[in-house]
Order: sequence, then C-alpha cells, then structure tokens
Amino acid sequence: MKRFLTPALLVLAAAPLAACGGNGDDALADRAKQQGEAQAEAAAMNGASEAEVDQIKENAEDRADAIDDSDVDAHELTDAQKNALVNGN
Repeated sequence: MKRFLTPALLVLAAAPLAACGGNGDDALADRAKQQGEAQAEAAAMNGASEAEVDQIKENAEDRADAIDDSDVDAHELTDAQKNALVNGN
C-alpha cells in the first residue's frame, strides 16, 4: 500500500504546479472576470436588461479566457498595460 500511496501523493502534489505557468496571467484573468462581474452588477442596479447583464458577464469571461490563453508575462507589463488588458481597452 505504501508503494502505491507515495507516487500517488507526488502526482497530486505536482498537479497544481503543472497547471500554473507562473507568468501572472491567471491573476490578470481573475481581475478581468471580477471587473466584468462588478460592471454587470452596476448595470443591473441601473436598470439594464437581463440580456445586457449576461452579455457583460460573457464578455468578461471571454476577456479572462483570452488573457489566460495568451500566456502573457504579467510581470513584464506596466500597470497601464495590465489595466488595459483587464478593462478590454
């Protein structure tokens, strides 16, 4: 049992590290998604239709996916460049 458990634990411990590129793009993607959720909530509070709110959320998710897929090295970007990516500018 111990011979099986040790390799299994090593695989489980290494899995999160393999998924992380370490470029900071995950944090930027999370910021983009959170920004979109905040914009959608504000739009809903201002009377936007459900379709408009859903579109804002979908756009934010698409932007977050694009940031994550780009594998951009966020540590090399200026704050203005990071904000432009997060805000979709």
